[in-house]
Amino acid sequence: MGIVIENLPKLLDPIPGGSKLINTVDYIANWARSNSIWPLVYGTSCCAIEMMSTGSSKHDWARFGWEVARATPRQADLIILAGTIVEKMADPLRRLYDQMPAPKYVIAMGACTISGGPFFYDNYSVVKGADHIIPVDVYIPGCPPRPEALLYGIMELQKIMCKETIRETRKKEINAVPSIDAMTVAVQEWEAELKGKEAGLKEEAKKYKEENPDYKPFKQPRKIVEKFEKVERVIHPEVGKPKTELFEKLLNQFPFLTLYDKEETNMETVEAMKADEILDFILPTDQYIPVINFVKKNADFQMDLLLVVTAVDWLDHYDVIVQLTSTTFKHKLFFRTPIPKDDDIPEIESLSQIYPTANWHERETYDFFGIDFKGHPDLRRIFLWEGFEGYPLRKDFKHPEIIARPY
Repeated sequence: MGIVIENLPKLLDPIPGGSKLINTVDYIANWARSNSIWPLVYGTSCCAIEMMSTGSSKHDWARFGWEVARATPRQADLIILAGTIVEKMADPLRRLYDQMPAPKYVIAMGACTISGGPFFYDNYSVVKGADHIIPVDVYIPGCPPRPEALLYGIMELQKIMCKETIRETRKKEINAVPSIDAMTVAVQEWEAELKGKEAGLKEEAKKYKEENPDYKPFKQPRKIVEKFEKVERVIHPEVGKPKTELFEKLLNQFPFLTLYDKEETNMETVEAMKADEILDFILPTDQYIPVINFVKKNADFQMDLLLVVTAVDWLDHYDVIVQLTSTTFKHKLFFRTPIPKDDDIPEIESLSQIYPTANWHERETYDFFGIDFKGHPDLRRIFLWEGFEGYPLRKDFKHPEIIARPY
């Protein structure tokens, strides 16, 4: 059917009145398509809220024929890119676009989608413009644009669709211009210009002082800063079992434990802690699993909920930090295990056999810090794409050249 329609102009245009028939077919087809668009559900960030609002009863984009939002590319002919696009989304987004039947269209909604927005600078993962990945038909600026702006973009796309013809397919290409960090370039140019000006200004200032020896520069009077009364921190009541009880039972079982950021590890130190402070212990690597397994299963602790597994990069070591809470007693415990940087690959045992949710936390920590969790069932990147060089939360991470980004 598509081949027949494409060849209709060649057959009918030479015939008297045939061109008018083609124009009529164009008019009817464009009118029908422009008033029966099915957008693909594709919201990635805050602009998606505005897109949802546009489809709600107050704004009701169904008035324009955009009745059904689809969740599969094979039933959609429009992608509304609403929100930030990151590098890891590039291939899936391109795949979705390729799976859509032609003719198909794209609306880029919001500053992040159009140009990377405020998240592009000093960021290793944000794409500077979705049009580097797939061709875009309509751009809607704003952060975020209101629903009225999206409705206007819809009408602009309808105008584009109504001008199309089966005589010629409109060429749509991606943006091949390399991404440049314009802000950094501007700052460098400004600094170079300023250095040249400073040299001339010094000569002029020296000459002026010689000609006006009594001149005294203006001094800005010092502004008296208003002093505010000190606001005391509100100490919240202790939650769960008393810290002294938890400390005593844990030290009796594991006497090698020490408190983080405390000069001494004893009962007097714990008694001096504020009510809302949390016990934060330092664990040796070989006791990491036994201690955490104990506090989960022991009836006096019942630390059955894993809040987070993360890490901190210090100058000479990494700290793997585990935060636990008890849903029964409501108290919390923090544990941190130092891993020296001398190791080629920093590693520690996985908690995934004790807490299944550690699977995701450990993958994130591996992704950003490069810490290997031995025994993890599926240790691979979770936010960044395979092939990304380095670990962005390490202190030695180098920001990649923006112009060398893979799109």
